[in-house]
Amino acid sequence: MALWAKVQQLTGDPMRTVQAAYGVHFPIEVRHFFAHWIEQQPWTDVDEDNLDHEQKAMTLRDLLLQQMEDKATELIAEEDFLTKLKLQETMQQFREIYGNHPMNLVRVIKHCLQTESRIVQRLEQSGEGQQMNPHQQLLEQFDFLNKRTLETEKYLRQSQHKQESWVMQSQELARATAQLNQLMNQPDGQMYTEAKQSLMQEKDRMDRELSDAAHMLRYDRMSLLQKYEETCNGLQALLNIILINHLTPWQQQQQWAGNGSPFDGNLDTLQHWCVFDSLADLVWRNFQQISQASSLYSHLPIELPPEQQDRLPLLIKRIGEILERLVTSSFVLEKQPSQVLKKKARFTATVRCLIGSRLNLQMTLPQVTASIVSEDQARRIFNGEPGSKILTSGVILNNTGTMEYHQASCQLSATLRTMMLDSIRRAEKKGNETVTEEKFSIFFQTELTINSQRTYSVWTLSLPVVVTVHGNQDCNAQATVLWDNAFAESNRILFQVPEKVTWQKLSQTLNTQFVVHCSLGLSPDNLIYLAYKLFGAADDYHMQVISWAQFNREPLPGRSFTFWEWFHSILKLTKDWTQGPWKDRLILGFISKQRAEDWLLKSQIGSFLLRFSDSELGGISISYVKEDRSQPGGRAVTHVSPFTDKDLRIRGLGDRVKDLDELVCLYPDIPKEKAFQKFWTASVDNGCYSNGYVKPDLTTTIPRRALHRSSSSHV
Repeated sequence: MALWAKVQQLTGDPMRTVQAAYGVHFPIEVRHFFAHWIEQQPWTDVDEDNLDHEQKAMTLRDLLLQQMEDKATELIAEEDFLTKLKLQETMQQFREIYGNHPMNLVRVIKHCLQTESRIVQRLEQSGEGQQMNPHQQLLEQFDFLNKRTLETEKYLRQSQHKQESWVMQSQELARATAQLNQLMNQPDGQMYTEAKQSLMQEKDRMDRELSDAAHMLRYDRMSLLQKYEETCNGLQALLNIILINHLTPWQQQQQWAGNGSPFDGNLDTLQHWCVFDSLADLVWRNFQQISQASSLYSHLPIELPPEQQDRLPLLIKRIGEILERLVTSSFVLEKQPSQVLKKKARFTATVRCLIGSRLNLQMTLPQVTASIVSEDQARRIFNGEPGSKILTSGVILNNTGTMEYHQASCQLSATLRTMMLDSIRRAEKKGNETVTEEKFSIFFQTELTINSQRTYSVWTLSLPVVVTVHGNQDCNAQATVLWDNAFAESNRILFQVPEKVTWQKLSQTLNTQFVVHCSLGLSPDNLIYLAYKLFGAADDYHMQVISWAQFNREPLPGRSFTFWEWFHSILKLTKDWTQGPWKDRLILGFISKQRAEDWLLKSQIGSFLLRFSDSELGGISISYVKEDRSQPGGRAVTHVSPFTDKDLRIRGLGDRVKDLDELVCLYPDIPKEKAFQKFWTASVDNGCYSNGYVKPDLTTTIPRRALHRSSSSHV
């Protein structure tokens, strides 16, 4: 397949890179119309820096112009009128630009073809549908841009030398013109006539050379500006890759880690592996080059084509914007503050600059300030509204710190260790919103000065935080944080979250809570029961939708607590007191009382299981089957009153199972001793102590009257 045919299949950034290689010096339309002819010519046989090859370059130039002229002559249809005009205009431009400089045309076409080949080859080498190694891709793009920057630095120096030479030639021409004017005022004579003719010939020669040099300067400027535009495109694309493909996912994972998901918080990968810091140097070098070009060109203004006249100011603006975006994006929260902040309690956070080892940022160590802002204030800061950065919604003590540079690790960071929320100002409630649904953010800001020349105000916002004043608000505050961390969409309006999510998404979040806090996730049966608690009976729960109100605003049917309050209380109980048995799969947990009875009634007498109470917060109950001749089948199920945090604090679950002789086998058929012995407390000799007292035993028993109650009794 021809190269141009492959190029036409490109999309996205690769195609934009190809487009950037073309311009007024070689329009992409010419490449398209004469694709086959261009690819057949021996461009690589011409060394554009070897004057002996100039004749080859002239031949190729003339052949291309002839191709263009023939094509323009063929275009006679009305719909081809604009295309014909474009070709004629381009031919005229080529004659002006390359008439005396055919080598430059060869250089331009070779560059365009090399750009196309490099991109197509890179994509082909990445494999059929396979992605290139991200690190390799970053390094390849960085190396290409670094070489291009060295190249433009060389061209800029050459342009400066040519401009200085042109100025000197211009001065020589001025002197020759002055001498000629003096001779013109002298009386006619053979000596003066010969001198005049000689000087006029010299002046004409200098005029031609100066005119050619001016054309060359004009071309050099257009060519160099084109290269800077291509470099800016590449720098912008590389920065986008780092921010969108690496930094944003890192921040997303950091938010998920707020719910306990695994997270590698090491930012060294981003700073060094993703060439974040090296890119800062590269952008700065291009910023300096383009600024120097602007200064150089201002000393000798040369009229450019109309479409080129605003190019340099736009490039200065663009490279400045790229530099600013890179610097401001480099200021990140390495360690987030706690997302549930209790008033008067200490908290900590760490901010870091990912380009701290470059641009002499460490020469003036920045001072970081933290403040607490409301959701509305955070949104105004994010949108860049004037005066928004001085807004606060409370007072944080010990809210400043100096960023320190660690030379061994090349890290510029600050840890604010002893911050304390002294006061908070809440906004008006929205409808039936509670105080634990109100979100705030910790706003960190500082100034970064690069190379003692340019100063940028940088800032970052923490993940949403909820402020509490009492411990009994923690559960509902954690619900707000959990929902935000799990379901916040990228590029959202701060701090908006979906009002409804699917059960499939919520179940994954609930499962993660047990994996993180209790070392074992929820079983499929557990999840089905949780879905039943929310939705009732259904064939498929996956795409069922649950609202925030159902999750933690409206109480469960027939209960005085919400779904989250019930789930959270069980999670806390399991984490604090029954994590061992849960991890060993000795607790069935989330199962209905009816299903527990159905299973146990089919088991041997003395079989038991452990289930979480659905009528009491943070309770775990023992259900067991016993002999009862008054019931059909001669057996009945008894449910022991749930044990709560208060009960298990006094005597552990393993010992309570041991105490009850009625319990023989853990459902379905595991002997009690085999299942729970590792959780039994070793026996202690309760003999007399030296002070004359005997330590009593606390033992769990079932009252005798309860042993004779009917089926499904609740003790």
